[in-house]
Amino acid sequence: MTAADWPVAHHRGSAAEFHARSIPDQPGPALWWFEVERPALVLGSTQRDDVVDADTAEAAGVEVARRRSGGGAVFLQPGETIWIDVILPADDPRWEHDVGRSFGWLGEAWVRVLRELGVTGAEAHAGPLLRRPWSDLVCFAGLGPGEVTVGDRKVVGISQRRTRAGARFQCALLQRWDPNLLLEVLALEPEARAQAKADLATSGYGVGPVDPGHVVQLLRTSVAAQP
Repeated sequence: MTAADWPVAHHRGSAAEFHARSIPDQPGPALWWFEVERPALVLGSTQRDDVVDADTAEAAGVEVARRRSGGGAVFLQPGETIWIDVILPADDPRWEHDVGRSFGWLGEAWVRVLRELGVTGAEAHAGPLLRRPWSDLVCFAGLGPGEVTVGDRKVVGISQRRTRAGARFQCALLQRWDPNLLLEVLALEPEARAQAKADLATSGYGVGPVDPGHVVQLLRTSVAAQP
């Protein structure tokens, strides 16, 4: 399989509209690259609506959306997070029925992308889900299978939605990590918010300013080469 076998669809606009997209009934391998036009808080599929301070989010112009894959909340800000979905058909040789192991190939593909970007020390997590303080609330507080770290700080978050036809791996690469904006729109008491800011200050790792289109092409090449 070559990069040409992985078409790229570029979407820009509403986070809610993008995350409402379904896996096609007969999917082919593809990358869905998404860019927000304004800040957005994307909740995981199992999170309750009341984890958000809706009034604060509205006043700050933050769109609140929900994805169909699990995990904690992700804050999308133009220029700070690169979001790419990887669509894998169920008949692909890399399909893994064990959900926990199904992320491994993609994590390794991201490690190669980071190496091409000049990031050293990146590793894909091969173990089970690691729960940490705030990880039920914030995606980049915890660590799941296939997710990528630099040192002990997460740089790529991955969640998954699957059907009988295929899987939609939702990937977020941090360019910059600042949990404060995310925490400001969550429904937390002042003391809890202050503690979360302190605890999460070094949980994420940003790769710095990179061209999102270049990252998409690097990932396209990497997933095509991944056995």
